Amino acid sequence: MGTSVNGFSKLSKEAKAKWVAEHYASNPEETLQLMKSFQQPGSEVQKVLDGFSENTVSNFVMPFSLAPNFVINGKVYCVPMVIEESSVVAAASASAKYWMERGGFNCEVLGTRKVGQLHFSWPGDASALLAAFPEIRQKLLEETAHLTRNMEKRGGGILDMELLDMTSMEPEYYQIRVNFETCDTMGANFINSVLEEIGMLLNDIFAEADGLQHQPGSATVIMAILSNFTPECIVRASVECPVEKLWDKNLGMEADCFAEKFAKAIRIAEIDSYRATTHNKGIFNGVDAVILATANDFRAIEACGHAFAARDGQYRSLSHCEVRDGIFRFWLDIPLAVGTVGGLTHLHPMAKCALDILGNPGATELMQIIAAVGLAQNFAAVRSLTTTGIQKGHMKMHLTNILNHLQASEAQVIAALDYFEDKKVSFSTVRAFLGR
Repeated sequence: MGTSVNGFSKLSKEAKAKWVAEHYASNPEETLQLMKSFQQPGSEVQKVLDGFSENTVSNFVMPFSLAPNFVINGKVYCVPMVIEESSVVAAASASAKYWMERGGFNCEVLGTRKVGQLHFSWPGDASALLAAFPEIRQKLLEETAHLTRNMEKRGGGILDMELLDMTSMEPEYYQIRVNFETCDTMGANFINSVLEEIGMLLNDIFAEADGLQHQPGSATVIMAILSNFTPECIVRASVECPVEKLWDKNLGMEADCFAEKFAKAIRIAEIDSYRATTHNKGIFNGVDAVILATANDFRAIEACGHAFAARDGQYRSLSHCEVRDGIFRFWLDIPLAVGTVGGLTHLHPMAKCALDILGNPGATELMQIIAAVGLAQNFAAVRSLTTTGIQKGHMKMHLTNILNHLQASEAQVIAALDYFEDKKVSFSTVRAFLGR
């Protein structure tokens, strides 16, 4: 049975940790010691980290790894990745090296448009509102200019604005949809500030608009918020080479057989939602790892990516493959609304380090890097699935975790790594090797 508490947020960090250890931990002393061990008391870094969230009591540490040899549009990158699964970084690195020898990754940004929505109710005549909207739009643009001016100086701002009549689905419901360019920022605060300003202006502007003065009632703003679905903020990453160049000594089959089998596997992910879900999860293994390393919002990226994968009503693969005229081509289209300035990208010291390692890219360059890593990860996974099977490489990378779980000694770890070099790895085989 848990214990409630009043005024928890007002307690000191130490008091919060002590309270949760005493009331919820099976071993309070051990829990407190663990929480302390992952902190840097009194440091500037710790002050910054504590400010990121509410009720912080410690830090949760994740590995900061590197995937070298990514050739993207002719430029070589060493890509930071934050993820707890070693096989992901190993697979991305292997794919990067494989495609480095075959021309690298080609990437292009297809669009950077982001979306905001003002949802409101209005009891008047829809045709009158639609007819008045060009005047309303112009007035809203003028009245929000003080918020958009600085973004416009950087090449961004409001791109367009439209009124959507949704009354056929919900009585009196309308939406003003606004498209934005936010340059190198993710832009959430900017977009939401503009939308809330529009909401506050709405009734005054309606009252002045031609044809609306005698309409009954007033508008009721329901909510003003950006959308994390950004199907026009999209990047394409691709690789291609002659089919015969796909061969390497670890393939286990002829190159043309592999190309045909690989393309069929991608086609299955395009038509079967069960397979597509796991297939796209593999893409996000790579994408999320770079998103986390650069302190971008992986929840928004995931939500948008999965919505994009289901945009025609069925959930499908985000990647595609074709083999035509002796050329193998594999590509990925993915929406990525990311930023390289502002927010945690500026505050988190390791995020700043990650961006520095990447050459301090702008948002569009970072989009391309992330997409290339997602495609590399997908290629590695599907290559394994269609050749040796996924478990061989995955469990080999997982061997160290199994040994740690079984509390193997240093000598046993060295012996096990040698013994399992050419053998199947599983929890039971490692346990047997250790004589447990």
